[in-house]
Amino acid sequence: MNTQSDGLRALIFDVDGTISDTERDGHRIAFNLAFADAGLDWRWDEALYGELLAVTGGKERIRYFVEHHCPEFSARPDFDSLVKSLHATKTAHYVRLVESGVLPLRPGVARLIAEARDAGLRLAIATTTTPENVAVLLRASMAPEAVSWFEVIGAGDVVPAKKPAPDIYQWVLERLKLPASACLALEDSENGLKASLAAGLPTLVTEGEYTRGQNFAGALAVLPDLANTRLADLQTMFKQNLSST
Repeated sequence: MNTQSDGLRALIFDVDGTISDTERDGHRIAFNLAFADAGLDWRWDEALYGELLAVTGGKERIRYFVEHHCPEFSARPDFDSLVKSLHATKTAHYVRLVESGVLPLRPGVARLIAEARDAGLRLAIATTTTPENVAVLLRASMAPEAVSWFEVIGAGDVVPAKKPAPDIYQWVLERLKLPASACLALEDSENGLKASLAAGLPTLVTEGEYTRGQNFAGALAVLPDLANTRLADLQTMFKQNLSST
């Protein structure tokens, strides 16, 4: 497949909810384990965690929870260090969960990545999760060398403003040295879509368990997953988008 002639030169993946359904049985569990380790009686059930996902970034999510559910904690002189410590512990728990193999790839993701590599498309990641979380998920769910398949990995705090701000996508595009018009983003959430669209990226959405029914206006398409989607389908969507703009 000639990727130069059709204009599509790179795929940029979100991670949590897009590559793998990591939220309910991964990140949520890891947060709760971190809270227990710290002697806190906080417990994020599935419904509450769904609400907290409106806030992107783990440290930001903890701060939001405290502000709305136990504001007295924010007055502690060590609050900032507590948030950092909780998040670091949570990351360690998450890494162990992923390494245990409990978080498989979403349907069609592995095939699409293989097809893109075979076709010579460049691969990148734009996510709010930490670089450690990205690396362990790629290694555990794809292959030990999978991190090297992605030319640019934008993750964690490399930019100050997280999704729905476009900063992480702009950071990735700068390092790819490609215009947004040559790339396709893959997202699962309204916040992620807002970020990618604000960066000028055509975007395909695969709804997740926590994002189903969100506002995905502006997406090239909204699919349940990638099980029935091939690279050729993405090429067609991309071409149609170019011809309509």
